[in-house]
Amino acid sequence: MENGFSAEEALRKAVEWAKEAGRIQLSFFRGNDLGVSTKSNVYDVVTRVDKECEAYLLKQIESVYPGHAVLGEESGKHEGTGDFCWVIDPLDGTNNYSQGLPVFTVSIGLQYKNETLLGVVYAPYFNELYTACRGQGAFLNDKPIRVSSKGDLEHSVLGTGFPYDKDVNPDNNVRNVASILPHLRGLRRMGSAAYDLCCVAAGFLDGYWEFSLNLWDMCAGALIVEEAGGIIRHFRQNRNISIIAGNPQLVEKIGEKIK
Repeated sequence: MENGFSAEEALRKAVEWAKEAGRIQLSFFRGNDLGVSTKSNVYDVVTRVDKECEAYLLKQIESVYPGHAVLGEESGKHEGTGDFCWVIDPLDGTNNYSQGLPVFTVSIGLQYKNETLLGVVYAPYFNELYTACRGQGAFLNDKPIRVSSKGDLEHSVLGTGFPYDKDVNPDNNVRNVASILPHLRGLRRMGSAAYDLCCVAAGFLDGYWEFSLNLWDMCAGALIVEEAGGIIRHFRQNRNISIIAGNPQLVEKIGEKIK
């Protein structure tokens, strides 16, 4: 790893940046100046807040770590000069945000040679800060968190989501929901993959699955799950990043129903 680099210092910086991005989000939330538009289709929403938060994060990373690459949801890949890459989702849960629903986050991960070193997910409306540094555990507002210990579907509440191309691609998770829902205590669709993963890490959700995610959706949250004692299983090759999250026993049970 590069000389002089401190993961703990990088985590402190990421927390600082996430909180400021969250402040920006709250300053516009439920206002009339969101500048809502669409990207890949009518369901794929972006706001001026997504763009402002990403611009802020890019500026901070460039200032402190000028040689690091960045992969951002809104602006794509910014090449660096070394093996570090920040993976950022400036506003995960944009559909929720644009509707005035409070489940939204800023997600910041840092990878070194494609291995995630740290993750920060901040849900500003709830003042929930989820953090993890590889090998050092996972935390919610500085208190340790662990995944649920439930090992059966019948007592479990799971989270999931649906891809943006759900209207034109029949491989849209509906069959999976129909397959697993009768066997669950409950199913939730929160609208933010980063937040879903953090809820798994904290035991608020027992497990989670989704497909057709991007790296910025799950980079930070996946590490937080792993550092909270859970696992991330990749289960599809044809729908971008597709994952099941939870404790090992429950992930096995979910995998029996999810295809």
